[in-house]
Amino acid sequence: MDKFLHHISEAFSTPLTNPVLVFTIILTIILISPIILRPIKVPGIIGFILFGVLFGPHGLNWLSKIDKVTLQGNGVDAIDLFSTIGLLYIMFIAGLELDMNEFKKTKNKSLLFGLLTFIIPISIGFPVCYYFLGYELLPSILIASMFATHTLVSYPIVNSYGVSKNEAVAITIGGTILTDTAVLIILAILTGAAQGQINQQFWVTLGVSFALFLFIMFGIIPRIAKWFFQKIESEKTAHYIFVLAVVFFAAFLAEIAGLEPIIGAFVAGLALNKLIPHSSALMNRIEFIGNAIFIPFFLISVGMIVDVSVLTKGPMALIIAGTLTFVAVTGKFLAATATQLAFAYSKNQRNLIFGLSNAHAAATLAIIMVGYDKEIIDENVLNGTIVLILITCIIASMVTENASRRIVMEGHQDDEHVEHVPEHEEQVLIPIANLANMEPILDFATLIKSKKSHHPLNILSVVADNEQAERNMVNARKNLDNMAKYASGSATEVELLTTIDFNIASGIGRTARELFADCLILGWPSATSFIEKIVGEKTESILNRTDANLFMCKLDHPFLSHKSIILFVPPLAESEVGFEYWMEKMLKLGQELSIPLLYVCDLRTQAAIETLLELAQTSVPFSFANYEDWDNIYGLATFSNTDALLVFVSSRYGEVSYRDSLDGLAKRVGRYFKNQNLILIFPSRRENQHIDDYEDIQTAPIFRKISREIGNMFNKEK
Repeated sequence: MDKFLHHISEAFSTPLTNPVLVFTIILTIILISPIILRPIKVPGIIGFILFGVLFGPHGLNWLSKIDKVTLQGNGVDAIDLFSTIGLLYIMFIAGLELDMNEFKKTKNKSLLFGLLTFIIPISIGFPVCYYFLGYELLPSILIASMFATHTLVSYPIVNSYGVSKNEAVAITIGGTILTDTAVLIILAILTGAAQGQINQQFWVTLGVSFALFLFIMFGIIPRIAKWFFQKIESEKTAHYIFVLAVVFFAAFLAEIAGLEPIIGAFVAGLALNKLIPHSSALMNRIEFIGNAIFIPFFLISVGMIVDVSVLTKGPMALIIAGTLTFVAVTGKFLAATATQLAFAYSKNQRNLIFGLSNAHAAATLAIIMVGYDKEIIDENVLNGTIVLILITCIIASMVTENASRRIVMEGHQDDEHVEHVPEHEEQVLIPIANLANMEPILDFATLIKSKKSHHPLNILSVVADNEQAERNMVNARKNLDNMAKYASGSATEVELLTTIDFNIASGIGRTARELFADCLILGWPSATSFIEKIVGEKTESILNRTDANLFMCKLDHPFLSHKSIILFVPPLAESEVGFEYWMEKMLKLGQELSIPLLYVCDLRTQAAIETLLELAQTSVPFSFANYEDWDNIYGLATFSNTDALLVFVSSRYGEVSYRDSLDGLAKRVGRYFKNQNLILIFPSRRENQHIDDYEDIQTAPIFRKISREIGNMFNKEK
């Protein structure tokens, strides 16, 4: 008994040394911190730091550095190891989440804002640190450069108010790329200067190694990554491990080049930016694991370093904390005001820029931690920075919310009529036929589905009403469960539906009407039987029984293989009810994949598309090619290329843009473009505008086919 009590007292003596117990406490902190602090609106990043302070060496002293002894007898600090991974992860995600299309669209204005939000805070910060606070040259430059960084902590607020497409938001995002990159370069120079004398050899070495580093990261790594993602498509776990390997290789490469590892992680994010869609399963895994484990570890370890008692030992610590916060807020406000004057923005747009760019969090913390580790800055600055992060995050959230609300009240919310279906009500139905082809279709649905819709993706299996119906129903549920497991990888909510009907088309049509489905996503039609060819194929039957937008997909290759999306849009397509809907979806796909769109159409349709694109204020690059001979569908092949995703816009029989040349389009383009990904779009139509509802066997296709063949005979005679 005494032995047991002694063992217990030893295990719980502070600081705790048992690795299992230490990890249990840290994971408990990660679990309860957001739950406790959410009601009082304390940002998550601050919550972890505060708990780190509470349980760290300067608080309850439960947590401190623990060493895991290796076989060679060398000590490795477990918390430091995880926190280093977290630090690199923060910078990697910062590079990965930047919208490069948005940056390209407003690059000139973003450049000016980036310059202003970089120079103004540094111009104020350096003299304050050097003359007022009395720091030496290197610490003063480092602290001043910290003022120039910003983290888009309040971006979700902008998104929720529907003003994310406002130009003020776009240039702030672009400015983030420039300021963070510039500050990281300054950090590389300062750390080099702290370790030795800056001379000509230092600059030559830094320049050559930096150029070589950038060549490897932007010239070689993306090619290897693209090849890997295409060749190892089925191994989803391998994709995540590959990304992690790239991040740590980049961090190590940066260190070899004489730069800081966090620069390598940030550049790795920029290098892989176009290859990882924001709504993909891979992005979900990256963010989930980072936000669940690595980043909280880093933030808790930061809190463990903070010594709150320093703030009570004398006025100097409080003066430093107050000064840093004041300079940080003032610098960003003046930069936002200068941008407002330069581009004649409204007061609310100025406040929006200030709110988004005022929060100092991830990059600031990363830079200060490097400076503290290299002993460039002292404990007062570290503590002052924690105070600065807390206050600026709170100010940023309040100002952004207020500015967003006012912009909405002015009527400058993102234009909702770009999509005729209210985004929050969108219903997507995916009928499954061939389970082997479902994964890419589910990926496609995830990419184009509105993020504002609270409805899940509806996956449907229709079972024929016969003596095997019950057994088939059980098999259908198993297939649907497999789809649900796959969807969970990208955190996509799905609703599994099974129904019994006399034929598949009827079951799909009935379910679509019951759900009020806005969009159906189908696989490409397979070879049909002789009977189906005579009476009308399943696809045609589904088209006749539904009014919703229908996307038919042949996705045999990964989306990464595409360099562009080519859309073939027939004359009068702009007159269809679903025109705005499919336009919005293709723009969304282009944005997710970070690739440009080429519209092949006539001049009248081009004018309508240009009007819609102007309203959408899209960041996706687009261009046009003129084509007038729409009775010759095969002539469109001159516009296609092997690395493009081909999208053919068709229409249902009897609609405004319908023409005979579009009849049987799926079969013809499927044969002609065998080795390419294809999407065939049938826009939605008004209800009750067709006469085929009461016919189980569609006779209309027979007469259309006969008339077309007769027409072909006369054309040949001519």
